[in-house]
Amino acid sequence: MSENPEERIRADRLAKVEAVRAAGGDPYPARAVVREPVADVRARHAGLAAGDETDDRVHLAGRISGRRGHGKAMFLDLSDRSGQLQLHATLDGLGAEPYAGLQEIDLGDIVAVAGVVFCSRRGELSVRLDEWSLLAKCLRPLPDKFHGLTDAELRLRRRYLDLLVNEGSRELAVARSRIVTAVRSALDGEGFLEVETPVLQPLYGGGAARPFTTHYNEYDRTYYLRIATELYLKRLIIGGLERVYELGKDFRNEGVSFKRSPEFTMVEWYEAYGDYQTAMAITERLTAAAAAAAGSALDMTPPWPRRTLREAITAEAGIDPMADRDLERLLAHMRDDGVDVAADHTWAQAVDHLLSHYVEPRITTPVFLTDYPVELSPFAKRSPREPQLTERFEAFCAGMEFANGFSELNDPADQRERFLAARLDAAAGDEEAVPMDEDFLTALEYGMPPTAGCGIGIDRLAMVLTGTRSIREVILFPPTRERDQPET
Repeated sequence: MSENPEERIRADRLAKVEAVRAAGGDPYPARAVVREPVADVRARHAGLAAGDETDDRVHLAGRISGRRGHGKAMFLDLSDRSGQLQLHATLDGLGAEPYAGLQEIDLGDIVAVAGVVFCSRRGELSVRLDEWSLLAKCLRPLPDKFHGLTDAELRLRRRYLDLLVNEGSRELAVARSRIVTAVRSALDGEGFLEVETPVLQPLYGGGAARPFTTHYNEYDRTYYLRIATELYLKRLIIGGLERVYELGKDFRNEGVSFKRSPEFTMVEWYEAYGDYQTAMAITERLTAAAAAAAGSALDMTPPWPRRTLREAITAEAGIDPMADRDLERLLAHMRDDGVDVAADHTWAQAVDHLLSHYVEPRITTPVFLTDYPVELSPFAKRSPREPQLTERFEAFCAGMEFANGFSELNDPADQRERFLAARLDAAAGDEEAVPMDEDFLTALEYGMPPTAGCGIGIDRLAMVLTGTRSIREVILFPPTRERDQPET
């Protein structure tokens, strides 16, 4: 069997590490580095013409991403998070020993450098080195920068390599960070308090999903990773905090798809004395701020159109879902179109399936769908005009739902009835039915003011605003399949 090329390169680089140590050096020094971003140097000298010199001596640090030349002069490319800059090194400029050491540098090594800025005769902004030092030796070869990582699972499993060689992946990571910052800033500016609620919960709730379970040894009982922050945040509204939000992880033990991940990030906020109309207005403002921060090409300017769920399904699916509560009528319609309805055990599930199959994929620009049936909305307040409907909305764009909100149900008797109805759904086969939460019902009996609430999926919002078609691309470390066992 021939030697693995990567292992041969690794062995060669390990030998270089030992050579550095034998000469009294440290291939991984522990010290702070004075440096400035490459982008700042480029911005400062944007007007420099070919052949121009400066007296601007700069200190940079980053990874060596390219090298050219040999003999008494060489060019190297240094990359940091902000960009790339050419380095020019000569035997005369550095001296014999430092120049010989630089010749042993490999692609991927992390270095600190200093030198004077100039523009090469070919018009390339460069730094003429007079000093350099090794900060960290790269022991493994980087993927080809022109072809990158082509194996999708490997890209996600080794995200650090994906970020190193794929500029698009780095841009997505930056855009997502800016989206989160913009959402927080907008909510803070509207007078909301950021809070933290339990991730490990004795009873999950606040959504329709199967939870992950764990065992709490000290209490010798089953606990759950939260599927939503809703019910704890409402307890805070009852406690008088009036405007609260939480941005963090939720977990749902379900399948994966282009828009679903079992671990995902949500922001939920609740506003006392508001309703679903005020929640829609806040959703518009938050999303527009996030779009601006991410440099999105989408026009998210408020106000967005509003359509009732009934109107949307009737128009796109060709069937009125609210004409009656006949499950079989809806299932037959979908079967006639070749839709798999094996997972639809209740009328509410069938309505939701009509929405996700016929309506959601056809929405390209931002829109609110409103007035959902009670059966689909266990925590939403009934509409005073039509008691079988709720004051609930979902926000859609680019073929997916990314926000869900409503006028919160604050009648403890009605909430108990919804919990009891969910028990019947569970008995009918709905594994995602919400469980009875007696402590939450007790909290409601102390009185919750009229309240507006909404949750935005940060991962989906990032997908929408960056035009990304897979949720795994906007999550830095998504779950991946287990590696195949190596052949023996």
